[in-house]
Amino acid sequence: MDRKDLSLITEGWDYNPREVRARWVKTASGEAEVQLRLDLGVLQMRAEGRPDGQTPRGFPSLLDYYEELERTVPEDHPSLQFDEDMCAELQQEAVQYYYRYLAYSALGHLDGVIADTDHDLSIFDLVAEHAIDDDVAWQFIQFFPYVRMMNSKALAEKGLREKNYDEALAAVEEGLCDIRNFMQDYTDEDEDFEDCPEIRTLQSLQHKIIRMQPRSEEDRIHEELAASIASENYEHAARLRDRLKKLGKTPF
Repeated sequence: MDRKDLSLITEGWDYNPREVRARWVKTASGEAEVQLRLDLGVLQMRAEGRPDGQTPRGFPSLLDYYEELERTVPEDHPSLQFDEDMCAELQQEAVQYYYRYLAYSALGHLDGVIADTDHDLSIFDLVAEHAIDDDVAWQFIQFFPYVRMMNSKALAEKGLREKNYDEALAAVEEGLCDIRNFMQDYTDEDEDFEDCPEIRTLQSLQHKIIRMQPRSEEDRIHEELAASIASENYEHAARLRDRLKKLGKTPF
């Protein structure tokens, strides 16, 4: 069998449309790269920089190039305007980062997901600012809810790994706020956008984080106090009220 035959690479690693399958591989030079299984084969991407390893215009990415151009354009110069060809190049780059953060998400590489979704969100911002018309810009920003959800989810999961529940909850709440603002701006007034999959995903994660948050001593005493009152165990309830007073809290 020809060593160039992709079936040698995909053997034992079948495509599954119901889940994202990815894996780390080591190149001949010893560098780690990431592979993503697709229906027609495998994508192999660099772990750092642009997924295809290119340096467009001598910059790490097209985003870096245009952000530098944006910073250096003189004030009296006409503002940057992205035509369809420029946007097509940026869209190709955004898709590369999309494939990589899908792979990183499947691998649990949260820092990679955060960095790559940040990259695509910055591309959306850039195109929204400079695209030649709104139709061209919409080709990018229509995906904002999904990418923002993936970004918020990865930030929250990182917070959970570090047992920083407040940080995790804040990441979800900020993501929900941004997506709701987007929906209000870009959907019909009578449309119920609360049922969109991105909002439902983050709400589910929000509830999970709340359940996982360690309860304070005050919370535990309040729960025990409510149970004591419900069971008419007033003597125990009085002792619990005394404990709350010592904590400097006013019992109900």
